[in-house]
Amino acid sequence: MSTDLMPNRYRPGESDLPRRESELIARRDEVLGASYRLQYRRPVHFVRGEGMWLYDPDGRAYLDFYNNVPSLGHCHPEVNAAMAEQAGRINANTRYLEPKLVDYAERLVDTFPSELDRVVFTCTGSESNDLALRIARFASGNEGVIVSSYAYHGTSAAVAAVSPNLGDAVKLSPFVRMVSLPGPAGVPEAQAADFFEAQVRAAIVDLNRRGPGVAALLIDSIFSSDGVWVDPPGFIAGGVAAVREAGGLVIADEVQPGFGRTGAHMWGFERHRIVPDLVTLGKPMGNGFPIGAVVGRKAPMGQFGATSRYSNTFAGNTVGIATADAVLTILQRDQIPQNALAMSQRLRAGLEKIAQQQPGILAIRNAGLFFGVDIGSEGTAATVRRSMALDVVNAMRDDGVLISTTGANEDSLKVRPPLVCQAEHVDLFLAAMERALVKVAG
Repeated sequence: MSTDLMPNRYRPGESDLPRRESELIARRDEVLGASYRLQYRRPVHFVRGEGMWLYDPDGRAYLDFYNNVPSLGHCHPEVNAAMAEQAGRINANTRYLEPKLVDYAERLVDTFPSELDRVVFTCTGSESNDLALRIARFASGNEGVIVSSYAYHGTSAAVAAVSPNLGDAVKLSPFVRMVSLPGPAGVPEAQAADFFEAQVRAAIVDLNRRGPGVAALLIDSIFSSDGVWVDPPGFIAGGVAAVREAGGLVIADEVQPGFGRTGAHMWGFERHRIVPDLVTLGKPMGNGFPIGAVVGRKAPMGQFGATSRYSNTFAGNTVGIATADAVLTILQRDQIPQNALAMSQRLRAGLEKIAQQQPGILAIRNAGLFFGVDIGSEGTAATVRRSMALDVVNAMRDDGVLISTTGANEDSLKVRPPLVCQAEHVDLFLAAMERALVKVAG
């Protein structure tokens, strides 16, 4: 397992940089905290974005197949117009009556199964997961949280403590238990459901024996930080049932798989044919504007809200709501999830064709427009696979296409373009991928 918290990053002296970028990096280092990282061996410097493209100061265009936050593409004019129009009138909080807040809340919960009919707004996905844990712990009376072995659920103190992806220096809560996923463990798909359920039940036994009990199973339904282990659909259902039997709640972290990214469904958990108790939203909800939410069942939300105070000035503010409303309108009107499904099929077919013709691709996994592509060959050492994946990512960056890596060993390419990508973008990506594999192989 990698101990480097961000392998795909800039390291001083590793590559030659133009004076403009070198001087800007030096200024960053003098004023920003040491936790910041720059992506890629040769950092990218962008001044403008439009749709699928980002542009550097010299006007060079980069095809973005990495950023899932602007799910409707960079600087979507209709979203920006809604944001600006509301900012020009009033930006207020949820303690004042505001019809648009209620209108959007109604529209949002209508996209969920009927059991999920309450919403509380937040500013970020981290804050959403933090609040969901508070609700689950209050409603269950327990403290324990079960997560996947390389999960990432945010940056607040509470969610960092249940995010093993953040590295050994970030201490996990004594109330957290990690479960292995069947895919990385090499378990055949026919046995995946039983394997996952057994892992969850063992975690429940341990939590109960040691006293915390089970408050929640917190999962990203496409397990993006674990390497995009999405199949077989439904393999998590037994674990979900086990947690509920033990008195815990199920929290679906939809920050990455939500808002139509999986193509066939609006929400990632729907692939697994489950209905969670709480759902957390973030990033793509405002196409880059900071807004998130927790959507949940009436009972736990009511129990928490009756005795616990939760509100903050910025969460659910009128500018954020107007922006999110525009995003949802465009998603539904322009059939963005359907486009994501069609483009994912084209992208997968193209990757499979490359894998047949070029060495270097071990496996391809995806749910809609979120792909994990394992790099290397059978029998190759983990360190070599990781190095190859980073070489591919940086070769593509130099070729003007942006992706990154994921997984415990960071040897899987993370490919998650904005959902508005079209056939020509997919074909440009595939051509760049093939060139990168040839370069790394050779």
